[in-house]
Amino acid sequence: MSPKTWLRERSELGFGALLFLLGVLVLTDALTLDADLTGRGPVGPATVPLVVGCGLVVVAVLLSLDVLRGGRGEAEAGEDVDLSEPADWRTVLLLAGVFLAFAVLIGPVGFPVAGALLFWGSAYALGSRHLHRDPLIAATLSLLTYVVFDKLLGVPLPGGPLMGVI
Repeated sequence: MSPKTWLRERSELGFGALLFLLGVLVLTDALTLDADLTGRGPVGPATVPLVVGCGLVVVAVLLSLDVLRGGRGEAEAGEDVDLSEPADWRTVLLLAGVFLAFAVLIGPVGFPVAGALLFWGSAYALGSRHLHRDPLIAATLSLLTYVVFDKLLGVPLPGGPLMGVI
């Protein structure tokens, strides 16, 4: 068996190498964070990146060992995709437009309004045509998200014109 054929039959090793490199990168960044123990307590900004980095390295090693022992990834049987049909570019472009509008509008109109437009626009782009229910659900989700992040978690989100009302 030629080396090229051997590598082609074990292409998952490339994904394992990518995961390993990503894990090393995350661990390196986490270990070089400049954080004072007295100012932040026992759990600081490096805790989650360290856990994620270690997880990536462990998964990469286990995946590579499985591939080297003859394991193969199975084809996805649950996908309901007809590869003979063309891509649905209308949906893709609508979603891209909604995300772009959200990015442009979040500063001037704030998260509650921009988020409601994002949620409603995404639902519309993905096929929902409930013109009375969808905007109400979108506004509720957006306000709830804003309150949870801004008020409960202390993560400031732009309020826009509603800043004094909410």
